[in-house]
Amino acid sequence: MKIAFYTLGCKVNQYETQALERLCAARGHVLVPFEGEADAYVINTCTVTAVSDKKSRQVIRRARHAAPGAVVAVCGCYPQTHPGDVEKLGVDLIAGTGDRAGFVDLLERTWRERRPVTALDDAFARRTFEVLPAGGLEGRTRAMLKIQDGCVNFCSYCIIPYARGPVRSLPLADCVRQARALEGAGYREIVLTGIEISSWGRDLEGRPGLIEAIEAICQALSPDTRVRLGSLEPRTITPDFCARAAALPNLCPHFHLSLQSGCDATLARMNRKYDSARYYDSVRFLRGVYDRPGITTDLITGFPGETEEEFQATLAFLQWCAFSAMHIFPYSRRPGTPAASMPDQVPRAVKEERAHRAAALAARMEGDYLASFAGETVPVLFEDRQGGLWRGHTDRYCEVSVPARENLHNRLVPVTVTGVEGSRLTGALPG
Repeated sequence: MKIAFYTLGCKVNQYETQALERLCAARGHVLVPFEGEADAYVINTCTVTAVSDKKSRQVIRRARHAAPGAVVAVCGCYPQTHPGDVEKLGVDLIAGTGDRAGFVDLLERTWRERRPVTALDDAFARRTFEVLPAGGLEGRTRAMLKIQDGCVNFCSYCIIPYARGPVRSLPLADCVRQARALEGAGYREIVLTGIEISSWGRDLEGRPGLIEAIEAICQALSPDTRVRLGSLEPRTITPDFCARAAALPNLCPHFHLSLQSGCDATLARMNRKYDSARYYDSVRFLRGVYDRPGITTDLITGFPGETEEEFQATLAFLQWCAFSAMHIFPYSRRPGTPAASMPDQVPRAVKEERAHRAAALAARMEGDYLASFAGETVPVLFEDRQGGLWRGHTDRYCEVSVPARENLHNRLVPVTVTGVEGSRLTGALPG
């Protein structure tokens, strides 16, 4: 078969699509672009917000309309939580977030028999981590390594625990084995990802903590192979975590700590498990062991019940933390979650206006952070060339561009920072 893939959503979805691509290729199937002609179109969906659902439906309809005779297969979080909605779209194969190896069997069967198939399990009944092949089919600079799945935090705005089930962890020996395989395949940076990687090890014998996985992976790799962490629950960051992390020279000093709100009353309505004081402790602990660590975050504006005073408290907290970069989202009502039925829903215009104000503050903080590196020499792992400039990232995840004629792809090179342009650094090669 000629098979085309389309991925929506998070890094975990991207990782799982890459694994499906590798499984299909290993069986002799040919991978083709989604915009072209294919025998089967596979859409790996997201359902984190109602907007995500809409985007998933749009891509499904597009594939169905463009190729009436092809198999349209849908997997991921959207069919796991809303199978009835997907059935209405004329899909040939409906699967969820489990048994990705079995999904390839089902795809072949659907193509062969030309009969619709629905294969969904109970996400809450899952107890083991499905080990999938890591890495993409083409040699890239950065690879994702999924070490964890599932979440039991049940934040009031989030439906993902219903789509992914309980916490399951990739055993430590497999973490190390896959990391070494990725390094052997030529990747220079490995990103540890999962639905909630802070909970890694909770289901394993002895209940090891995430820092133990990080140490084992970093120590198994060359000092020149970077390890970067995915999003962390703020309470993961303790003095012990920081001391052990800072002792690992190939661990990137970049930490994405999900915030969502800087107001304690709003955090409580969100059912987050920390308050602003505990969050700031995490920021303080990191800055106590690292020089200017990259600390990035997520923010939701206009959560139900958020008053202007609460939002002002959030803005003040953001300035206190001085983030290096932020992702900002107006609250999106997600049917099926407690927050969707909360009183005092904030009007759309107010949510968006607050997002704009937060974004303006985030841009100023990012500019200040980037400017602090002016004149310094920083390590940059180069990824691609755009418009005559080579582009890469520092270990703190600052984007850098430099003019160069030589091929810098997948090379770790010291760069002298010459300035700031928007949200990236400009630089020059030494000499």
